[in-house]
Amino acid sequence: MDVIRVAGIGLILALLHLFFEQTGKKEFTFFLFVFGYLYMTIEMLRFLRFFFEEITAFFEWLTISV
Repeated sequence: MDVIRVAGIGLILALLHLFFEQTGKKEFTFFLFVFGYLYMTIEMLRFLRFFFEEITAFFEWLTISV
């Protein structure tokens, strides 16, 4: 689900970028780029947090079972 949500946001931002380029409002494309970059950074941090929680839980399970 997360991958589909990120891909959907990326497609929407790409379409808006093309729209603003065609209408000559290039200053909005910069703000779209910044918004997309911030969104992807936040999502990656969330994914990394989830990943490290899973790794920590695995190592805790590993030390308990040995």
